[in-house]
Amino acid sequence: MAAPRKSSEFYVPDLCRVRAVFMLLITSELMVLVLSIVQAKADWIDWNYFGLLSLFVQWTVLTSAALICLLRNWLARLSVTRSTLAMVIIVLLDVLAFGLFADSVLYPQPGVSGWQGIAKKLLLALLITLMVLRYFYLQHQWQQQREAEMQARLAALQARIHPHFLFNSMNTIASLIAVNPDRAEDAVLDLSELFRASLRAGDRLIPLKDELDLCRRYLDIEGLRLGDRLTLQWDIAPDLEKQAIPPLTLQPLLENAIYHGIQPRPEGGTVTLEASHRGHFVYIMVQNPRPESTISKHDGNRMALANIQSRLQALFGDEAVLKHSHQNDVYTVTLRLPRRTANHSAGPDIEGSRNES
Repeated sequence: MAAPRKSSEFYVPDLCRVRAVFMLLITSELMVLVLSIVQAKADWIDWNYFGLLSLFVQWTVLTSAALICLLRNWLARLSVTRSTLAMVIIVLLDVLAFGLFADSVLYPQPGVSGWQGIAKKLLLALLITLMVLRYFYLQHQWQQQREAEMQARLAALQARIHPHFLFNSMNTIASLIAVNPDRAEDAVLDLSELFRASLRAGDRLIPLKDELDLCRRYLDIEGLRLGDRLTLQWDIAPDLEKQAIPPLTLQPLLENAIYHGIQPRPEGGTVTLEASHRGHFVYIMVQNPRPESTISKHDGNRMALANIQSRLQALFGDEAVLKHSHQNDVYTVTLRLPRRTANHSAGPDIEGSRNES
């Protein structure tokens, strides 16, 4: 027996929301306007007919939407066919009740059979309801397909990042084993904890605090290799700890900053990470020295930026922006994310994990 569907999986949108009701009202008024233009004989529009029909349509639309909203949880447990039939019956009974009231009280027409007028209203309501429900169903199917494609795309992009990161990290650890095995062991623990957190497939978005913890683990490994050549400058707004961000978004940027901006320079340099918010957006900036060689053309750098851009677009749409530039021998990558709060924490903090080890 199939498990009952959740209300969030129901193909009809939540009609308790103001936006959904507003769209229904606007659509129904446009339909009334068209019918009033067709009905008019002398003028462009029959305003009398428009006013009466608008009153009738708005009554039925609002009451039908309210009934479907109240019964949403029950309807979601039914099959698509049964829930559709139930909603059609609700709308038709609603139209029948208001049709009888309108014909007998508001605007009775002595020369026309009352049942004939109600039958026309019921037929029109049936056709319109089926068309609207069909639109909702196709829209729901499209959204589910888009969600499945997005998850597959994110999984593929995540898989492309992991081998690149693992290769560079293992090289760092290998260089430490001969000269300082104890610190190499700490680096292995950092790497294992980082992968344990980052390989969670279900974490599409994590708090910025957890992403920064992953970055600190990576920078601890690189700091062991580079020593005093690597200087870090952090400026993170304190109220951004719960900002939602895809996992392994900042780590590849820091990796590029070190491998293309710090490692080629004998004197090293400073990697800057800043995060602030203005209005409804969060801005994250990563800066590093730009060496004399044309590092911006490096394939790994381009791939990392392209992967991050694709992931941000898939999760946030056009609200997310990634830009990179170089000015005065400084290479800058800037992320703009919509202000959102992550629902959970992806893993333990750094110090707690290392103490347990």
